[in-house]
Amino acid sequence: MENAPSDQWFTLRWRDDALELIDQRFLPRREEYLRLKTADAVAEAIEKLVVRGAPAIGCAAAFGLVLAAKRSEYLNPESFKKDLELSRKRLAQTRPTAVNLFWALERMSLIWNDKANWNLDREFIEESLLNEALEIQREDLDSCRKIGMHGVDLIPSSARVLTHCNAGGLATSGYGTALGVVRAAHSAGKIQMVLADETRPFLQGARLTAWELQRDAIPVTVITDGMAAHLMKTGEVDLVVVGADRIAKNGDVANKIGTYGLAVLARHHGIPMCVAAPRSTIDVKMATGAEIPIEERGRNEVASPFGETILPDGVAVRHPAFDVSPADLISAIVTEVGVARPPYEDSLEALMAK
Repeated sequence: MENAPSDQWFTLRWRDDALELIDQRFLPRREEYLRLKTADAVAEAIEKLVVRGAPAIGCAAAFGLVLAAKRSEYLNPESFKKDLELSRKRLAQTRPTAVNLFWALERMSLIWNDKANWNLDREFIEESLLNEALEIQREDLDSCRKIGMHGVDLIPSSARVLTHCNAGGLATSGYGTALGVVRAAHSAGKIQMVLADETRPFLQGARLTAWELQRDAIPVTVITDGMAAHLMKTGEVDLVVVGADRIAKNGDVANKIGTYGLAVLARHHGIPMCVAAPRSTIDVKMATGAEIPIEERGRNEVASPFGETILPDGVAVRHPAFDVSPADLISAIVTEVGVARPPYEDSLEALMAK
């Protein structure tokens, strides 16, 4: 990894045969960019949360395969395909819950698995992979803006919106999913305040969502995860808008740990619970959320956040990174082609067919 110069901030971009990423581990204290030149470096960046957020992970992995093609020794077409497949498997092992990762890898692999392409030269394959990765990135940005457009009608006037984790430009190619809805609503003059859950233990809400919204001059207040119930009870939350890492066929939603709790609280207090995500997040192979794999991350993110140990030595830690909110707690799922409402088996199927 090499440092890249900082101009205007970006989540990820391809430049001069390398993938450049903002290192999200250091925000908001400093803006540091990395230049990644190998698929292994991209995999490591995903694992270490340099880049995070389901759509952004998918985009990064796609560029990782471009780097794999460029670094292959290319002894012959079969060895080339083997190199690409090994890199695909390495990238697929990084984060098990976010389905966008596997969607992007599968889409990229169609290029080297197309027998028609193997009558052409290596340069053609490399160029095709790069063009596909750039197209995935372009589509992601376009999808986010359309999600915002479709979601703005769900936001009441003078809304106080509670969000969890970071589903903004830092989690996508730019603009964001849940924060895409917030940005569109703010442009329409409908946002009074965004309440950003801290989102423990990695503090994506406090560090990332607050940083993004402050830079866009969107009013934001950070609360700890345990404050949401109180603020709902006192009438200070009008709706909840979150992103998603995987949505099952029946509308169950996997998202950052703590989302399920918000869904239960929102239902109890009669507050709409809305999810914003591109269609690539919908996994029609998963009948229900019970089938979604939940990533368990390491002890240190809980016991020693940001390098400072806060637990006694030897105390056990559980760290599921995601939870699943049942479909019957979700008021609406906003995608780039429209809004799905219960019953989700029917409405999601209709959106996927568009």
